[in-house]
Amino acid sequence: MKKNIQAHSSVLELIGNTPLIELQKITKGMKGSFYAKVEAFNPGHSSKDRIALYILEQAEKKGILKPGDTIIETTSGNTGFSIAMVSIIKGYKCILAVSSKSSKDKIDMLRTMGAEVYVCPAHVPADDSRSYYEVAKRLHQETKGSVYINQYFNELNIEAHYHTTGKEIWEQTNGQITHLVACSGTGGTISGIGRYLKEQNPEVKILGIDAYGSVLQKFHETKEFDKDEIYPYRIEGLGKNLIPSATDFDVIDSFTKVTDENSAHTAREIAKTEGLFVGYTSGAAMQGIKQMSEEGVFDKDSIVVVIFPDHGSRYMSKIYSDEWMSQQGFFDSVNQESNAISYIK
Repeated sequence: MKKNIQAHSSVLELIGNTPLIELQKITKGMKGSFYAKVEAFNPGHSSKDRIALYILEQAEKKGILKPGDTIIETTSGNTGFSIAMVSIIKGYKCILAVSSKSSKDKIDMLRTMGAEVYVCPAHVPADDSRSYYEVAKRLHQETKGSVYINQYFNELNIEAHYHTTGKEIWEQTNGQITHLVACSGTGGTISGIGRYLKEQNPEVKILGIDAYGSVLQKFHETKEFDKDEIYPYRIEGLGKNLIPSATDFDVIDSFTKVTDENSAHTAREIAKTEGLFVGYTSGAAMQGIKQMSEEGVFDKDSIVVVIFPDHGSRYMSKIYSDEWMSQQGFFDSVNQESNAISYIK
C-alpha cells in the first residue's frame, strides 16, 4: 500500500507560483531595486502555461470543450507548446498554426509534443489567407469538434494573469512594487497583471515593451492603427501587426521600443551576469529597463518587477547561435561572439 508519497498527479499542478529573483549584476549602477519574475520555472518553461490551463479549464466548465475535441490555436511557439502539454494530459488533439518567425527549436518541440503543426509566412498582412491567424480560422472551420482558442482576442488571456501572476507579484513584493515591466504581444500578460496591481495600488506604473516594426506603442499613444509602422523584425512573441483585444491599453502607462539587436545581446548578458538562461523577449524586457533607467524613469526607492517570459533553450538556433547572430550582423567590436570551444584529443 502506498503511503506518504509526496508527488503531483501531473505536470499541470506545477503551473504558476514562479519565483521572484533579484537582479544584482546586470542592474549595477541603476537607481532602484530590480526583480525578475522568472516564468521559465513553469513546467512548459513559459508564462503561456498559465493561459493554456486557465482557458481550457474555463472552456470545459462552460461545456464548450468536450472529450475528443480538437484544440486549434495561433502561436509564435510558447502558447502552442503549453496548449499541447495541457492537451496531452486532458486527452485532446492539438493543431497549431505557427509563424515562420518562430525558432526551429520551438517548432520541433511542438511536433515532439504531438501537435499537428502548420508553419505560416510571418511577413504577410494579418488578413492574408496565408497568415497564421487566417490559417487557424480555416482549420477551425474545416475541423469538426474543434475549439479555436484565439489568444489575441480572448478576454480569458487577461483573466488568467489577473488571477495568478498579478496576485503572486503583489504578494511576493509585499505590496511594495512601484513599476512592472513586461513585453506586450497578445497583451494578456501585461494587461492581466496590470489590472490586478492597479486595483491594489493605482500608483503602480505599468510599462510595456514593444518592438520596432510593431503598431502597439503608436496605437497606445494616438488610438490610431498605422500600417506604416509595420515592417519585419526578428523578436518572437513581442509586438503585433494588428491590435489584439486581449490588450487593455488603459492599464498600460507607457511603451518603450527596443531593437532586435540590443534585445539579443541583452538576453546573452542576462545569462552571463545573473546565471539565468532566458529567451529573446526576456532580453527585450531587460533592454527596455536599461533604456528607461537612462531616461530617469526610476529612482532609488523604485521597486521594479520585470517579467522574463520563457527559457533560453527555445532560442538555441537563434540568439544563442553565433552563426545566426553573425548572419544578422549582430556582432561587432563591442559585442563579440561566445567563448571558443576547446577540443582535447
